[in-house]
Formats: sequence, C-alpha cells, structure tokens
Amino acid sequence: MKVIADSSTTRTEWVLVDGERIVEHAFTTGLNPYFQSRRDLSHIIRLELPEAFFRHRWEHVHFYGAGCAGVEKKKVMAGSLVAQFRTPVTVESDLLGAARGLLVRRPGLACILGTGSNSCTYDGSEITRNVPPLGYILGDEGSGAYQGKRFVADVLKGLAPEGLSQLFFEHFSVSPEMLLDAVYSGTMPSRTLAGYSEFLSDHLDCEYVYRLVYDGFMSFFERNVARYDYSAGISVVGRTAVRCRKVLGDAADAFGVAVNKLAPASMPGLIEYHCND
Repeated sequence: MKVIADSSTTRTEWVLVDGERIVEHAFTTGLNPYFQSRRDLSHIIRLELPEAFFRHRWEHVHFYGAGCAGVEKKKVMAGSLVAQFRTPVTVESDLLGAARGLLVRRPGLACILGTGSNSCTYDGSEITRNVPPLGYILGDEGSGAYQGKRFVADVLKGLAPEGLSQLFFEHFSVSPEMLLDAVYSGTMPSRTLAGYSEFLSDHLDCEYVYRLVYDGFMSFFERNVARYDYSAGISVVGRTAVRCRKVLGDAADAFGVAVNKLAPASMPGLIEYHCND
C-alpha cells in the first residue's frame, strides 16, 4: 500500500491506497517548506493525520506540494516525511501533481488556479516547460491569493463598494489594522489572502467582484497561458477555478482558449497514475 499526498499552501489531502482502492482518506493543514520549518511540518503531519496512516511501514509515500520545486526545499519536506512514516519518500512539486492528476499519462497543458497559480506543458510523465509563477507578490495571477490581495487593497483604499466592504469586515470580524497585520506580519499571508477570496466567490453577482475575478483570470491567460501553444486547450485544477467557474469560462472564451477539464483536486488522477507503478 502507498500514501499519496497533494498539498497546497492552504490544505493537504492524504490517501492511503491499495491499488486504486482508498483505504484511508484525510485532510490536514497545508504544508509548504517555504513558510514552515521541518519541525512545523512534522508537527502537522503527526498531530493532524489519523493514526491509521502510521500503523505500518508502507511501500512508498508520494508527496506533491507547493514550495517543493527546488532541491533544498524538497530535502526539507522529505526529511520530515521520512521521520514520520519510516518509509521511502518521493517529493515532487504541486505542479507535477496537478499535471499528473489532470492528465494522468496524456500530454497536455495543465494549470493550477487555487491558493496560488501555475502552468506547464506535460508529456505524460514529466513537466517539459513552465512559465515561472513568481508567487503571490510578483505573480500568481488569477489565484485566490491574487484575488484576495487586490480586494483587500481596494477595501483599504476605499475603492471597493462601501456596502461590500462593510459586509467583509463583519464577515471576518476584522479591522483595517488587523488586515494589515495579517498580511505583513502573519506567517502565511498567501493563505490568509486566499481565504479572503472565498468571500468574493459568494458575491459574483456584484459587478465589481465579477470584474475583479474576471480581470485576474484574464491576467493569468495573458501572462502565462499565452506563453505556450494553447491551441489544444487547457486543463485546470483548483478550488478558486471551481468556485468561479462561470467567470473562468467567460474569460477563457474572451481569450480564445478551451477549458477541456476543470477539477477541484488532483487526487483522483494521482491515484490512477500511481496505482500500477
């Protein structure tokens, strides 16, 4: 049996599988070695996963995660996983997880629109090209963090509709000072901003919100997808894309790209990919 994990900065999905059969299924806090130490990562794994995941030494642990593209961060993540599971571990990026989850062993153009955003061409096994996402400060166009950053800035500058801003402050029980502190002093600002974007998905009937989300998706297409040959369409994974699927579809039509597949998570495809390896 194998453990497969797919992690964004916000949450991690875990399965213990026997072939394609799911034996155990759980969610924990997101794991990202860019923002968390090895000790923090180990603490979350051990305390938040059900004990069933630690009953035996499994055949392999396949971990796909945000912040796991570079060699050093992979080592940090792998060290934490090996210490907890005492099992051989392979750590890969969340982008490769998205590509394998969306396309399994078919080539194509895979995209993430979740807490962050990313894109790549995939040959059915590995990533062949990637436009750098650059994170929530310099990039991550169209993502939950990108939407949240734009919205919070508009709220604090008085550019968002007054009624919507008031609803936002009441919904999250925050003040302008608390917002600034969460973004500039918090340990996981991208997760915080993405959490604020969930509020937007409940107000897509507001013209201001629709335009903010639409512009974010268009920016993702123009600054990322346009760098590839997208004539065969794209496949997209991520809760931000799913929550705003109508707006994503409108932006895709305007840009001229077909969305061939839209999925909330990569795990079903990852199980299929690893069931016979």
